[in-house]
Amino acid sequence: MSRIGKKPIPLPKGVTVKIAAGAVEVKGPKGSLAQPIPPGIVFEQAGTELVAKPTSDDPQLGKFLGLARSLVANAVEGVVNGYKRELDIVGVGYRAELKGRQVTFALGYSHPIVLDIPAGIDIAVDKQTHVTVTGIDRQLVGQIAANIRRMRKPDPYKQKGVRYAGEVLKKKVGKTGA
Repeated sequence: MSRIGKKPIPLPKGVTVKIAAGAVEVKGPKGSLAQPIPPGIVFEQAGTELVAKPTSDDPQLGKFLGLARSLVANAVEGVVNGYKRELDIVGVGYRAELKGRQVTFALGYSHPIVLDIPAGIDIAVDKQTHVTVTGIDRQLVGQIAANIRRMRKPDPYKQKGVRYAGEVLKKKVGKTGA
């Protein structure tokens, strides 16, 4: 059985959990999330903790137990603290601009790239070269950040492009003129 799945999820003050068949709804100070759970896994609330349990002794449910526990723990963390991903835009003329619920990127192409911000996500642009993606859903925050990075991946030779803050790139050596 999964070691992670056996750990109880502590519920901070101000967080309420509603357990339904096939889903767990978590409400907190930052909002609410409904997290679907795999079949064969049920959650029980014991005081200020949430515990995941398999419905049968099938050994194949162990992997789903850890998955379900991690997903619900991420939902609890999201409604309490939220999630944040930061991206840096590196390159001459590369920049981002926020206009309402759209972000316009100039990344060296012949046209600007416009990204519509989905519901539940907030994007902040600092100094036109630093983008911060925040929200309560960990999966959605990570996917939006990955979509932004995919618009212009970092070049392995000149190190230009969109990268995660703190990302270390391995620079390739170009041709030598010898």
